[in-house]
Amino acid sequence: MTISLIMLVVFAVFIGALMRAMFGFGEAIVSMPLLALLPISLQTSVSLIGMAGLTVALLTVFSGWRHIEKPILIRLAITTVFGIPAGLVLLHLTPAIVITSALGIFLIAYGGYCLIKKNLIRVIDRPLLNDRRWVLPFGFASGVLGSAYNFNGVPVVVYGTLRKWNPDRFRSTLQAHFLISGVLVVAGHALGGLWTSDAFIYYAYSLPAILGAAVLGVFINKRIPGEKFERYLFLIIIILGILLLLPRGSN
Repeated sequence: MTISLIMLVVFAVFIGALMRAMFGFGEAIVSMPLLALLPISLQTSVSLIGMAGLTVALLTVFSGWRHIEKPILIRLAITTVFGIPAGLVLLHLTPAIVITSALGIFLIAYGGYCLIKKNLIRVIDRPLLNDRRWVLPFGFASGVLGSAYNFNGVPVVVYGTLRKWNPDRFRSTLQAHFLISGVLVVAGHALGGLWTSDAFIYYAYSLPAILGAAVLGVFINKRIPGEKFERYLFLIIIILGILLLLPRGSN
């Protein structure tokens, strides 16, 4: 563990935390691919981003509590619990190169979807998935993706888009879900043996950056149109996905 490696890890965590603070999600989607390019283990990356994500959620959830769609949040939390063990099994049984490649393909697909999302929404004039039971598979998927890749927010982002949540409800419900699922995912990482001493060291070094990113993200969100930054974010996600598919040496 060198000073230069620590600085690169802190930078990756900072960029992800900044994205979360600005847009309400996107931390793991940005940080995990960056960490995958560094010579640290997948288990260390997963547990580090799990702890960092929980920290950001703690810093941001309370300001929007009144906008949270609480019945949906409860259903998400319950089904997330059942998805976490499945994600841990997937992480342990699947070779790292398969996970990295799947992650790259997912990022390209997800980034492309988000870029055309606004055009799709213009076509849809009413909320989809009106039956609240639809939240169950999205919650389960959140648990699987959260424990395996720290992508616990992605299914909820898709669900909220299809439900056409307004911005306050979208951001607040997402952050509350991150807080609850973050506790569950981090506990799953501990029980699943993913915690490493390196992860705690990197987290300690990253904590000031996480706090700074939370403050800076709120500042930027209030003063610069988020739509423009969101477009850049998803373009970066696609580029990172492509990078993950390129051949490189083993860590």
